[in-house]
Amino acid sequence: MARDKDRHTWREGYTTGSCAAGAAKVACLLLRGDKIPERVDIPLPNSARLTMPIQGGEARYPLAKANILKDGGDDADITHGLEIQAIARFISPQGDVHIRGGQGVGTVTKKGLAIEVGKSAINPVPRQMILAAVREVFPQAELEIIIEVPTGEAAAMRTLNPRLGIIGGISILGTSGIVRPMSEEAFKTSILPELDQAVAYGHKTIVLTPGHYGYRVATERFKIPPEAVIQMSNFVGFLLEEAAYRGIEQVILLGHIGKLIKVAGGIFHTHNRVADARMEILVAHSALAGIEVDTLSRLSELPTTEGAAAELLLLGEQRVLHHLASLASERAQAFTHGRLVVGTVMTLLNGQPIGWDPQAREIVAEQRWLWSIES
Repeated sequence: MARDKDRHTWREGYTTGSCAAGAAKVACLLLRGDKIPERVDIPLPNSARLTMPIQGGEARYPLAKANILKDGGDDADITHGLEIQAIARFISPQGDVHIRGGQGVGTVTKKGLAIEVGKSAINPVPRQMILAAVREVFPQAELEIIIEVPTGEAAAMRTLNPRLGIIGGISILGTSGIVRPMSEEAFKTSILPELDQAVAYGHKTIVLTPGHYGYRVATERFKIPPEAVIQMSNFVGFLLEEAAYRGIEQVILLGHIGKLIKVAGGIFHTHNRVADARMEILVAHSALAGIEVDTLSRLSELPTTEGAAAELLLLGEQRVLHHLASLASERAQAFTHGRLVVGTVMTLLNGQPIGWDPQAREIVAEQRWLWSIES
């Protein structure tokens, strides 16, 4: 992307989850006997709607299939241009919608992810989107929906899937349905107005969160005003500096442990291609806390910090997670030379807070937000 491109012309794209939901809806329309449309309209998790172009489709009762090309907009990634296909099979007039992956969609083989071992790598939000889209066409029928990506297996070799134990294809992902430009220059220009808005609302205390999950946890669970919650993507250091520059006094870092644990290690650009020492940081501090070598070895073999954190909770070792949160706050404060007071809350993918420091709790209480965590 050109560095001087007008931010107002940046083109948004749509996630693999949206493509899967759109293709599933078109396949159902064809199954119902409708003609193939040029575009399809689907519901998004935030109650908005998204319209996408259709590449093709055909019906041969009781089966129908439809294709959509993944479009990442001006934030194209490995999946940009892939063909996402949905096959719909009518089973009976009433019943559930059974969603699974086919060719080119990975299968989970290691625990610690948002999906059970043995299941197709279609994340929870895309599954909900597919179900909602299908139910707009068939409100009650029992159907099987198979999501396929013909070139997905080859594309997956250029992703983190092999290391995460997801074999045979890509994952169907997305939390909002929309891909917004998140290249560094694009982000820096587009996100600062949100920070300025927080200042304009009079907020001296804000929440910085990596993305959509953290935003929902902040606004729904902690009842933090939306204008005080800034989605920072991977650019932790940049947002901390800009917040301090604008006179912000207090910040809570709130988000998934897989991102914020990097801050505990002094990493302030959290994209995995820049720095990916998540498990090393977690295992090192678990070792310093006196956890046995056999347990450390088991933790190190888990594919994600999500799984390792869940294991620590089962072992009754939440103190390690609290320590990591405190360390993230200390490193963030030092990064801004003490110009900000920082607290940290780390969560699992389901939004459950699992590690926090006293400073985060004090800030929430001071702001009269809702601290809905059992200590």
